[in-house]
Amino acid sequence: MNPARWNPAVSTPPWYVGLLVAAGLIAGEVGVVRLLRDPPPHSTYAIVFMFGVLIMSAGWGLGLSLLTTVASAVAYLQVHLDGGPLLPLKPIDVLTLSVFLPIAGLANVLGWQLRTRARDAYQSWQVATEATERVRELAEQQGALRRVATQIAEGRSPSDVLSGVADEVAAVLHVRNAGLVRYEPGGTATLVAAHDEPGLTTIAVGTSFPLDGDDVIAMVRSTGRPARMDTHGDAGGSTALVRDLGLRACVGVPITVDGQLWGAMIVGTSGPDALPDDTEDCLKDFAELIGTAIANAHARAELVASRARIVTASDNARRGIERDLHDGAQQRLVTLALQVRTLQMAIPDDPAELRSRIAGIGDGLRTASDELRELAHGVHPAILSRGGLRPALRDLGRRAPLPVEVDVDVPARLPQAVEIAAYYTVAEALTNAAKHAQASVVTVRVDTDATSLRIAVTDDGVGGAALDAGSGLLGLEDRVAALGGKLRLSSTAGVGTTLVAEMPLKEAAAAGTDGS
Repeated sequence: MNPARWNPAVSTPPWYVGLLVAAGLIAGEVGVVRLLRDPPPHSTYAIVFMFGVLIMSAGWGLGLSLLTTVASAVAYLQVHLDGGPLLPLKPIDVLTLSVFLPIAGLANVLGWQLRTRARDAYQSWQVATEATERVRELAEQQGALRRVATQIAEGRSPSDVLSGVADEVAAVLHVRNAGLVRYEPGGTATLVAAHDEPGLTTIAVGTSFPLDGDDVIAMVRSTGRPARMDTHGDAGGSTALVRDLGLRACVGVPITVDGQLWGAMIVGTSGPDALPDDTEDCLKDFAELIGTAIANAHARAELVASRARIVTASDNARRGIERDLHDGAQQRLVTLALQVRTLQMAIPDDPAELRSRIAGIGDGLRTASDELRELAHGVHPAILSRGGLRPALRDLGRRAPLPVEVDVDVPARLPQAVEIAAYYTVAEALTNAAKHAQASVVTVRVDTDATSLRIAVTDDGVGGAALDAGSGLLGLEDRVAALGGKLRLSSTAGVGTTLVAEMPLKEAAAAGTDGS
């Protein structure tokens, strides 16, 4: 309820109105007494004049009520004397006045106390009502803040969080428009989220506009502090855009990220009244959450990027080692083995012992070459670089120490980072199955859709595997996460183990890791 609203229990009408009412009441009372025929004893006339006294004491307080009491006593005497002289008073008149005046005075005091208590009661009720309304508003605001904080904790995308904040702010403040802008280099701002009630002219999210007007967005940018404008009637430049949206009053607060001004949160209303004085305080709470969400998103993006850089550097190092082994030591060993073989063929048949020793050296060189080939394949399989994921996984299944069923339904080439991550995911899963699962068969299924690649490796072993620090799967989880993917492990004891990895294709391609 509006505190300025008049209430008869606590507000007194103007004194001149009281005088007019008192005069009217006394005149009416005199008229009533004169109309009476064969009245009871004259002392009972006072009862009629008490009516006006009670009304004045209840409506105008003690001062006018006392004045009405005196005027009523004089009017009573004039009626009683019927035009005769006022003095000397007769004993009956003195007795009547001695009863009327104390009773009227008591009525005045009681009326004044009644008004005072009514005023106190009304003010207490008003305070309680305002407190209840404030508690309701705070509960609504805290609920909105809690919902936004939950979105941030769940790792929602910044665009979803910002859009949710705009909706929550509009609902809490009961405004028709709420928006968030990001400040850009060059003196412009971009609308990143908005809530607009039906019937309003809207600006599309993603629209950029210059800060060439005197509006709250420009004021927040220049001062770094909250700002408000209660009218945009004569606005020009970008400020005219606010007026064209049908908004009259606006309030904005800054959004800071890691101590730097990032943008602003703006609310507006089309009504004639200014926004409440506590609007800035309410918006600050939401702005702090937005700053936290954006900072978290930046940190998460940096973490993913750093993971990707580490994985890329590791893969490049693996390819370099594989290339050096293949082109260097492995080729030299092959050459030496051929030279030894040639020397062996050139020796006459008689020196059998020398021929036998040279043959042993050749066998050792071939064994060393085979071991280097296997080592190079483990560091980085050349078949993966040359032929892609499909032949590389089939070769991996053939070389596994236990039966493996391989079902690969993927394009000929995928982003290089995805191919490498998929290969090592399957390789590590097969290694774990061979060493720990006591499985009789392993099934590998790999497929893709328009956006992601999915790997499922299932064995019929003893189960009980876990993604912990002692497992080689933990490194795979980091590798998959570096691509924005997820790794899930289901391993019930006595049932077997299923490892599922999902990796987005677009993020890997956008990161510049496409190996096609």
